[in-house]
Amino acid sequence: MWVGMDFFWLSCFLLLGAVTGIFAGLFGIGGGGIMVPVLTFLFIKLAFPSEHLVHMALATSMAAIVPTAIASLRAHHKRGAVIWPVVVKIAPGILLGTFAGTFLASYLSATPLAIFFSCFMAFVALQMVLDRKPKPSRQLPQTFALTGVGSGIGAISALVAIGGGTLTVPFLTWCNVALPTAIGTSAAVGLPIAFSGALGYLINGLAVSNLPEHTLGFIYWPAVIAMATASFLTAPFGAQLAHNLPIPVLKKCFAVLLVGLSLQMLFNILSH
Repeated sequence: MWVGMDFFWLSCFLLLGAVTGIFAGLFGIGGGGIMVPVLTFLFIKLAFPSEHLVHMALATSMAAIVPTAIASLRAHHKRGAVIWPVVVKIAPGILLGTFAGTFLASYLSATPLAIFFSCFMAFVALQMVLDRKPKPSRQLPQTFALTGVGSGIGAISALVAIGGGTLTVPFLTWCNVALPTAIGTSAAVGLPIAFSGALGYLINGLAVSNLPEHTLGFIYWPAVIAMATASFLTAPFGAQLAHNLPIPVLKKCFAVLLVGLSLQMLFNILSH
């Protein structure tokens, strides 16, 4: 497929995409929590430049999420679960915040990025274990405030390569949006996050000279294409499993997995 691209590594990326797709369908989450730590590990084994390991993992994950985000948006739109006026109002902030976040991430070295990622994933894991839903206590704010909220969600999403659901869904629920609609609207917001994040990392990496072959910006395209293809195929299977498996128990197990992967990534970066 790519000259110099070992079939073993391509198989690893396909497997990572397949596993990520199943979990995405099962729990309705983005793939960054799994992709970034595993990609960092694989990039270390591929002897990619140590100073850009996390940047490449974040960028590649963001780019791989784009097709999944499109599929998720379409599915929720068909069910009428997207509040498009909210998406339109929050999208400018999302685009700006995510794009700016990639510049901050590119400025930071691998170690602080890995520390922030690990801490945020610990927060996500705790949220999944406790399964606390914020009590609806207010209405959706006006356009200016929504743009500000979108900027914050986008900036954090860029630093950890997530679709924003772990932040957008609680915010919308807090603003009296019903949970299914909050999830659908969050899925729609996930597309500008993934697109803007991928574009930002691509632009920031263009001036970097020592990146490996088949890389554009910080994005390693063989991994993107393999992971996106596999996750697109397995996500529906994960969604099917969600109706037959004990989701609360699986969520707790998945939370442990997230923390374990994040800590392993941090250890790999600090010891590399």
